[in-house]
Amino acid sequence: MNADERPPADSNLDSLQQQVQILQQEIAQLEATRRDLQGQIQTAQANLGQLVQESLSELQQRKQALQIAIEQLERRQERIQAEMRKNFAGVSQDLAIRVQGFKEYLVNSLQDLVVATEQLNLVSKPQPESKEKPGPSAPPPAKATSPQFAEQQFQEQRKLIRKLIDQYRTNPNYYGPPWQLRRTFEPIHAERVSTWFFTLGGRGALRSLNSRLQNILVASAVTAILSELYDDQLRTLILADSPERLGDWRRGLQDCLGIARADFGPDRGVSLFESADALAFRADRLLKDDYLPLILIDDSEEKVSLAMLQFPLWLAFAPEPQLRQPRSSDFFE
Repeated sequence: MNADERPPADSNLDSLQQQVQILQQEIAQLEATRRDLQGQIQTAQANLGQLVQESLSELQQRKQALQIAIEQLERRQERIQAEMRKNFAGVSQDLAIRVQGFKEYLVNSLQDLVVATEQLNLVSKPQPESKEKPGPSAPPPAKATSPQFAEQQFQEQRKLIRKLIDQYRTNPNYYGPPWQLRRTFEPIHAERVSTWFFTLGGRGALRSLNSRLQNILVASAVTAILSELYDDQLRTLILADSPERLGDWRRGLQDCLGIARADFGPDRGVSLFESADALAFRADRLLKDDYLPLILIDDSEEKVSLAMLQFPLWLAFAPEPQLRQPRSSDFFE
């Protein structure tokens, strides 16, 4: 039988077989495509998981860094609070006392004011002239710029000075008037002030404390006490070897005594000097004008100029190796 005579069924079978092969090829291609897509999905999932893990790790590191920073800030806060408690011990207690016992505080303040007012009359009045035998006029009163006291007045001064030192130490007034001590006064500060008044006689060097601010606190207490004794006659002169140190003194006195920038200047209560000669010249002028200069010498000065020794009141702060034996004086002795 010829090919042209082959039955139609055989040609249909061949066509179906070709279609089956084509379908199988398409199925194989689809399977390969499915496998590729599954691989891509798995790769994407792995990458996504790794990305999430890295993000979580980065967030965890940032969290730890923030916790460390917070702990450092907390420790810094604790140190600052400890320093505040150390430098301003008793402030809260004093505030509570002031609120609860304001009446008692006012009474004590008025009593102190009365005592201070009574002590301001330090100069004996001249004796009246005899009516029967007229003589030469009585000499003028002694100037307060050269502190010399009779025995009775001397005892009263000692009593008032000790009273003020004890008041600064046990009952500080953080809101008192200007030129009065407004800071916490520890026993070591009280010991330095007492030594300067009663051992050195108001003229000599004290061993420097741990910082310039501590020295300024001692000098502020001395200034406050002398302000009680001499009021507007007192003039404070400060000697340091640099503007930075003089700036420390200015800020420290403002803080400790409650004074303002207007209180600093050549004709004001406090004057600042870098030169010992200029300070001595100014102190001499003040004495001639019936003022009492108080000379405060920073511990940066290596030695006390001889020009300072002629004045009635001077306080120098010296490091331990530079401290000399105190000179004897009849002031407060």
